[in-house]
Amino acid sequence: MPADEIPVPQEPADALAAVVALRRLADQLEDAAVEQAMRAGWGWPQVAEALGVTRQAVHKKHAKRLIAAGVTLRRRQ
Repeated sequence: MPADEIPVPQEPADALAAVVALRRLADQLEDAAVEQAMRAGWGWPQVAEALGVTRQAVHKKHAKRLIAAGVTLRRRQ
């Protein structure tokens, strides 16, 4: 959908609140998807490639949370 076709609320506060809500939802979806992938045996490089980021970036963002959730993380080969 081109940017000029995206419905934007008339009130700036409403539009910005929608942005915040979408970012939170995207973060929650990413957290769940990364955890699912790691539980399925994916490695950091696979997850990073799927997200379009570096292995280091995805590890830094998710490793502590995954360890706390009891996910067994694969070691580099």
